[in-house]
Amino acid sequence: MYNSQLETFLCVAEEGSFNKAAEKLYISPPAVIKQINLLEESLDLQLFVRTHRGLQLTEAGKSLVQDVKYIIQYCKDSVTRAKNAMQKNTDVIRIGTSPMTPAQVLVDLWPKLQEDCPNTKFQLVPFDNTPENAREILANLGQNIDVVAGIFDETMLNLRQCAGLEISREPICCAVSIHHRLAGKNKLTVQDLYGENLMLMRRDWSHYVDLLRDDIWKNHPQIQIVDFDFYDVSVFNQCENNNCVLMAVEKWQYVHPLLKILPVDWGYAIPYGLLHSLDPSPVVKRFLQAVEKATRT
Repeated sequence: MYNSQLETFLCVAEEGSFNKAAEKLYISPPAVIKQINLLEESLDLQLFVRTHRGLQLTEAGKSLVQDVKYIIQYCKDSVTRAKNAMQKNTDVIRIGTSPMTPAQVLVDLWPKLQEDCPNTKFQLVPFDNTPENAREILANLGQNIDVVAGIFDETMLNLRQCAGLEISREPICCAVSIHHRLAGKNKLTVQDLYGENLMLMRRDWSHYVDLLRDDIWKNHPQIQIVDFDFYDVSVFNQCENNNCVLMAVEKWQYVHPLLKILPVDWGYAIPYGLLHSLDPSPVVKRFLQAVEKATRT
């Protein structure tokens, strides 16, 4: 669907080395260099500056990196749409999945869902959990992806221009490195967090998180709040590398192998469920009704 040299270019840009990119792509370094040279020649652009310290992206290269990510994702979505076109007579629910939005909740509900949706099939659509993808996917649910499982509230739904079906209320927990002083505990008290840096999503992302934030500011100033803008794997890496504490939910327990998620006795929770289009198709609407029924029984 697209020039495979673009994937090689993106890999080299992310790894910062021809050799490391070659290892990741399972090809030889000369083959990687040849692809980059051919790409630069065909585009009439210099994408990298070769220095004794390694590779550096040129301004043209930096610009292309952002567009290449979109091109690759768009081409993958095009293939998904083509496959969906071949299944016109089948009720297919396309479930977006990423490390932060696992589809396990629907797998667990599947036996109950079959009663009301016997002809429905699941199609998992993996995506990279980046701010750009989150905005694009959630604002266009129903086009390439029908539902995404995750935490939400009305603030987030309005921000992302989508709707949500609540399945459960997930207690707000904390993630810590397995080497952290708190990792030996099975449950935390608020006082356990005194002296710690607690990573919370920025204000106005979630009403429920803001309630917790205000409680900490007012009643527990011994906890230092550290704001961040978006949940992705890099945030989990930051938590582990800097020995911080990260607000999390139990369903994220497999996002990072070196983090442990612990319940906290502060009593705060956040809705968890399925994000979907404001105007779902009849197939998706029937599926959502089945999910709602299954979670109530």
